[in-house]
Amino acid sequence: MEFSSTLSFFSPVKPPLMGTSTIVTHNSGNSRRNMRPVMESSAFSYQKFIHFALEETKRHTQLVHSPLQEKFSPLTAMDGKTELKLLSYKAPKIRLFRSLHIEGSEGMQVFDFAVFPESEYDLPIFCANFFTTASSNIVVLDLNPLHDVIDQRDYKEKYYKNLMPLGLQYAELLPWGGKLTSESLRFFSPIVMWTKFPSSQQNHGVLYSAFKDYYKAWLELMGRAAEESDACRVIHNREAQHRYLTWRAEKDPGHRLLKRLIGESLAQEVMRNFLFNGIDELGSNTFLDYFPEYKLEDGTINDKRSMIGKSFETRPWDKRGEFVGDNV
Repeated sequence: MEFSSTLSFFSPVKPPLMGTSTIVTHNSGNSRRNMRPVMESSAFSYQKFIHFALEETKRHTQLVHSPLQEKFSPLTAMDGKTELKLLSYKAPKIRLFRSLHIEGSEGMQVFDFAVFPESEYDLPIFCANFFTTASSNIVVLDLNPLHDVIDQRDYKEKYYKNLMPLGLQYAELLPWGGKLTSESLRFFSPIVMWTKFPSSQQNHGVLYSAFKDYYKAWLELMGRAAEESDACRVIHNREAQHRYLTWRAEKDPGHRLLKRLIGESLAQEVMRNFLFNGIDELGSNTFLDYFPEYKLEDGTINDKRSMIGKSFETRPWDKRGEFVGDNV
């Protein structure tokens, strides 16, 4: 759930006014027109996203339950109201297919869905992180690059060149969501959807369409992916995925919500061994081994955000997928 370093993703969201309707009342025979804010009623649920991902994946490969499924499901929040649904699977080219869906009161929902490839493949990591209230939405949807796409042109060409029209299509429908820092950009691709929008049936429909198209594109890449036979490249893939997981587990602001819902101990367990499973299996480097710039004088990790690099108010890639962040 890594978003802009200036954004507290799970902080309480003050609902904006979603529009107005004309209310006609009568007083002493005279009509009086009052403009009152009307909130969108929402029966929206991310369950259909999960259902689509499962059915579409089964069309391409053989899913089997991961051992994590039994360990982490079901989970009940301490407030007795919020529901946490966790699913986890694996497949021949997929190390982990997992989702977390949280449904709270007053229309609050969280959808955290990811698919991690086996280390024998340099496939991007499919990532969907959505936060929804009755009035607003914060969204990141991407095929997170396993390797650098700013300086490593061959990897960008391999996986993203043909997907640029797809990314541009949805960038028009759901525009860039505002300031995003270099801290986050290091793990995003040229087709990343980073957006914020008001809740409405139309906007949710566009998001569902984008999710389906992005996931089908990832599955097609997976289907064409050839197993790497070079042991050095496999190690390189494993290290890259471990670096990604280490960053996410440390920086993901979803930890705050999980801590509030299920307690600190279980929240840590879910973060490290479910959402970002592989930290203990794929490598031994620590967060500070990968990111020494976050080390404080006492040896602890600086938990401040937005501390590295510049921020970008607009999309820092052009229509060809070239990084133009140094010029904006």
